[in-house]
Amino acid sequence: MSPLGDIRARIEEVRRFLTVSMSIANAHTVEFYTHDVWDRLVDVPPGDVLSAISSQDGHQGAPERHANETPTTIFGFCQGTQRLVDVHAMLAAAKALSIPGLGVSMSREQLLQSLRLEKPHVSPPHAERDASESEAGEFMNLKKSHEVRYMSEVVSCLAQGCGVKQVIDVGSGKGYLCSHLSLKYGLRVYGIDSSSSNTHGAHERNRKLKRFSRAYRAHPRKNGDVPVDPFLSMLPVGAIEEEKDETARGVPLGAEERERRKAENLARKAGRGPGSEQAPGGLYSPLTSYITAETELKELIDELQDAVVVGLHTCGDLAPSTLRMFVAKRELASVCSVGCCYHLLSEERWGVWLPHECVPPGAVVVLWTKRPDVRLPVGQGIQMESLFFRAVLHVILRDHFDSFRSEKRVGNVYSKSKSFLDYVRRALGRLELDHAKLSDGVIQDYHDTYTPRMAEMRAFNMLKVILAPCIEGVVLLDRLCYLREQMYLKGVRLP
Repeated sequence: MSPLGDIRARIEEVRRFLTVSMSIANAHTVEFYTHDVWDRLVDVPPGDVLSAISSQDGHQGAPERHANETPTTIFGFCQGTQRLVDVHAMLAAAKALSIPGLGVSMSREQLLQSLRLEKPHVSPPHAERDASESEAGEFMNLKKSHEVRYMSEVVSCLAQGCGVKQVIDVGSGKGYLCSHLSLKYGLRVYGIDSSSSNTHGAHERNRKLKRFSRAYRAHPRKNGDVPVDPFLSMLPVGAIEEEKDETARGVPLGAEERERRKAENLARKAGRGPGSEQAPGGLYSPLTSYITAETELKELIDELQDAVVVGLHTCGDLAPSTLRMFVAKRELASVCSVGCCYHLLSEERWGVWLPHECVPPGAVVVLWTKRPDVRLPVGQGIQMESLFFRAVLHVILRDHFDSFRSEKRVGNVYSKSKSFLDYVRRALGRLELDHAKLSDGVIQDYHDTYTPRMAEMRAFNMLKVILAPCIEGVVLLDRLCYLREQMYLKGVRLP
């Protein structure tokens, strides 16, 4: 792992690149045509941009951090006009300044190997895990199954290495990771989530898991020579995790509600509430609480011992809060955190180490481009047409209405629309504007006028997607640097 000074140097490299390229990252697609975004920020034909991105996708080899820089350009941007003039130089820089290109991370296999070398008593994974992997997709989507299995093995190694049997999962959602750690590895897991509906769902799912697990032990498969993971194979059909309640995470609880939930949690731990049953091999207790770095875990968990704190898809501010909690509380022996939803980070407090002025304004906001719904093939997919419709609608609002700067939102009108004409009519209705003042012909003319420029939007959005890993990288490097600065920590890894 790179020394602390090297990490800071990498952060400075990424910061320098983002300072130059943030004009593209911050440009809003809704205003793409009204603000003439392409001509203001890019001095390259859109076809050339798409071609360069396509050719880079098939290019192998080590990236060059400062390829094709000249006295008048930096990372492919003209120093005089700040417009992009060399796409290949920008793409090379973006590739080099993402986490893989910076050389500060390791693979999951390398991580597990290093943990076992540091702690020789850490045992390798159980043999039956591999045999059950082929059946995981029958009851969970493949992405969730993959994440739960992979992270569980890392957490198990951390727990063994630290000599602890307790795990605290912050932002536990519906409890898949918690149940797996409890049933598979015999760990005592406390899953804490701010959404009471998530906690209730976790109770029900855990109850079914234990029931199915007992049934499985009583009636093993006829072909008993094939060992099966009780968690992955006995999940009831339809047990697919839904999106976490993001809004619930962002609203602190009042004092009365905190006391009510604390009483429920105490009753549950005393065996008087749902979810207090002993699970085979371990115990999983779903708890409801809003977690911050200042949360006193001993007030939530009476039986708290030294533990590993984990988070899979810890949304927004919860991820840095988890790291601060780990540093502040000596009862937390290790941490394993996988953040997500960077677009929900509070920009004024997203960093845990970096001085705020080190990151260009808007760096957090642009991370929406890492969300799966916009990770598209080059310029293709329904999502692009939706963005195009919204940008042209904004031109109509500017030309014919005084409310194009209104705070009202169009919302998800596109999915219900049969055509651009239908989309505009529905959107104007949603905005409470008189759509009767525009004829069908006028509306269609706008569509026909801007359709030839749709390639500009395709190319521009691909540039935004290219920049997203660099912004994610500086967030992760910030967290890595924060942990590396804690001198008492024995090891910090960035898989």
